[in-house]
Amino acid sequence: MKVAKTDIPGVLILEPRVFEDERGFFMEAYKKSEFASLGLAEEFVQDNQSRSTQGVLRGLHFQLRSHPMGKLVRCLLGEIFDVGVDVRKGSPTFGRWIGERLSAQNKKMLYFPAGIAHGFYTVSEIAEVFYKCTGEYNKESERALAWNDPKVGIKWPIKNDLVILSDRDQKHPTLDKLEVY
Repeated sequence: MKVAKTDIPGVLILEPRVFEDERGFFMEAYKKSEFASLGLAEEFVQDNQSRSTQGVLRGLHFQLRSHPMGKLVRCLLGEIFDVGVDVRKGSPTFGRWIGERLSAQNKKMLYFPAGIAHGFYTVSEIAEVFYKCTGEYNKESERALAWNDPKVGIKWPIKNDLVILSDRDQKHPTLDKLEVY
């Protein structure tokens, strides 16, 4: 597994070894002992999968300290622009974001520790996203940051001004009004 640190402590870009031949490919997307050797010893307790059409933007979601949730994210079909924003109170990188294109083709993964608000924009016609979580979903502790907060300044690769949001994702507060992690 190839690992690259990002500008936000704890957020990592992971590239698994991929074995390809005329039949297709094989890769280990997660192996507990290998992740532990990389310093990622968290236990994953919940798996989530979503399917989105082009232009769908999901996020930026996180859970409070009472129910922390880290995420290991990968794109199984299509392509997304995956984003994490540091919402950890007192963090030296508070309010900074990191974004990376994840696709079925590049097979990259992003790891976001608890306290990072996560979201993604669907670049391809369809995308399926799979993520392993270090905590179980808890509705009472879920919070979210506005996807378009000008102070955060995420540079989303929006195509043709197409942004499809859920009713809920249209109403999240900006960083200065957010109950932070």
